[in-house]
Amino acid sequence: MKKDFWSKSRVVVFGGGNWGTVLANLATRNCAEVLVIVRTEEQARSVNSTKTNSEYLPDFKLSDKIKAVSTFDKAFEAGPAQAVIWAIPSKPTREQAKLMAKYFTGEEILIHATKGVEAGTLKRMSTVLKEEIPCPRIGVLSGPNLAHEVARGDPAGTIIASRFEEVIQSGRAIFTSPTFKVFGSSDMIGVEWCGVLKNVLAIAAGCVDSLGLGWNARATLLTGGLAEMVRFGTVLGAETQTFLGLAGLGDMLATCSSPLSRNYRVGQGIGQGKTLAEVVDSLGSVAEGVYTAESVWQYAQTRDINMPITRGVYALTHGQLSPAEFVKQTLAAY
Repeated sequence: MKKDFWSKSRVVVFGGGNWGTVLANLATRNCAEVLVIVRTEEQARSVNSTKTNSEYLPDFKLSDKIKAVSTFDKAFEAGPAQAVIWAIPSKPTREQAKLMAKYFTGEEILIHATKGVEAGTLKRMSTVLKEEIPCPRIGVLSGPNLAHEVARGDPAGTIIASRFEEVIQSGRAIFTSPTFKVFGSSDMIGVEWCGVLKNVLAIAAGCVDSLGLGWNARATLLTGGLAEMVRFGTVLGAETQTFLGLAGLGDMLATCSSPLSRNYRVGQGIGQGKTLAEVVDSLGSVAEGVYTAESVWQYAQTRDINMPITRGVYALTHGQLSPAEFVKQTLAAY
């Protein structure tokens, strides 16, 4: 694509949560128009009238280029977008992809930013989207990207991974800013699994930190967790090196250390004696790592992949282990 292509283009972002809102605002720096599909008409009217997303980022002022809509029809009434950014949770992805499919021509760039897998099938989001949407050029955006920090303009980096160099270059053109650096990767499998698996470790880290067990315990946990990520990911075709880069180790360090991480807060809450239901109620919805731990652990058993931390997180979130028992069993496994 020509250098000035995206400056004249229209981008649709599906998902008006924290990360979808931030990605939409980043895109306004480099694109002519950005449409954000939000859940309700009330939310759309609020975003458009106040130029803030009061539900998720009330202190974050949005660009005048952003327009919020509540239906696919409204998002595509002017015709196909040049790029669609997928920023909703994994659970509703297949159902929503089926509904959105008819709006695609096949010429678009489709980039997802969902750090989860389909429950039961363990399919990556790029696979689900490819199966449901007639759009061959698909990529994934993933990295140490806590939405509130990126919204503030704090320095950050991310990875765009795809089999298509054009998708990588398009993602860089859409999202690069003075404080948000975008790198490329051809290891789409690895980048997607990095984003998925580190959520499980964030739950574990939140639990360990809530018990006040110190930096040594945390370091032992995360070292073992990184090894688990590599063992699991490489079985499914990922490259080892990817787990040592921004999408793997980088994202793990951020997500496993910050209360801005929903998964970290799940572990923290359970470590403080709350039930999963109580934690989810306080967050508003369940974090991806809860679903992931169950799906990944079930698959790991069938392939004899050693994953004691994932096994422990599954037991912890399902009330089968107390926080103290979780730490004892998990650290004993290393």
